[in-house]
Amino acid sequence: MAGENNNQAVRSYQKQFKELLQAVYQKQAYFSEFFGGGLEALDGVTHNKTAFSIKTSDIPVVIGTEYNKDPDVGFGKGTSNSTRFGDRQEIIYTDTDVPYTWEWVFHEGIDRHTVNNDFAATIADRSELQAQAKVQLFDNKGGLFISKVADKTFELANLSNDVVLKLFNDLSNAYVNMEAVGTKMAWVKPELYNAIVDHPLTTSAKKSGANIDENGILRFKGFQIKEVPETKFQTGEYAYTSITGVGKQFTGINTTRTIESEDFDGVAFQGAGKAGEFILPANKKAVLKVMLSGE
Repeated sequence: MAGENNNQAVRSYQKQFKELLQAVYQKQAYFSEFFGGGLEALDGVTHNKTAFSIKTSDIPVVIGTEYNKDPDVGFGKGTSNSTRFGDRQEIIYTDTDVPYTWEWVFHEGIDRHTVNNDFAATIADRSELQAQAKVQLFDNKGGLFISKVADKTFELANLSNDVVLKLFNDLSNAYVNMEAVGTKMAWVKPELYNAIVDHPLTTSAKKSGANIDENGILRFKGFQIKEVPETKFQTGEYAYTSITGVGKQFTGINTTRTIESEDFDGVAFQGAGKAGEFILPANKKAVLKVMLSGE
């Protein structure tokens, strides 16, 4: 991103900003695992409503009970008009448009007389800070999205050992019964996180993965545990659980640029884009949330 644009009316930074967003997202987004570990970003997109299209099929798998050996099925009287494999299900995929659902923007000014720093270095610094700010925005939107699509809510009466244990047993049973395949993960508020770390089941005698000295734990009752600031949750919520990678978060960068200003001796640093989240309807059943009773 080096180089001033003293002799250019506009300098574009879409590609660099896209790379910054993706790099920061991987390091700082709390809910990145839910969205497959990364942010899908496109630079230089047009002002349209659709982010991308996917092909989906909601036709269930048909499993036959037995191979038909009737002499008049596929043979004899059934020749050319029957099959021993059972009824044939036609597979048809439909195109589903995935829309952008929210927008982001920034607008800053860098005056050569007052910036008191190298011009190119300032652009690089502000790009990094804007990427960090936007990733925090993406993460907040991601948490709200998870909350809205959660298929079922589990209630937590308090944070006592027995109640916390029963909660995770119930959550584990839910994933077993839905025959979910994949890594189970729980994003939890600090209060619940500490209750898990301090739980009797996490003692070293049980060869638990908890580290009391570091106040850390990797797994509990089959779930990867991740501590998340309480501000990332909605009112009354204590945790989200899901199979990792069930959703997608994306952004389209309409512009990231510097442009010479008429109002001061310097440039306006501007950016705008669209963003959104997506999950297949069938995957919503793998998303659960935990709320404190009565809230």
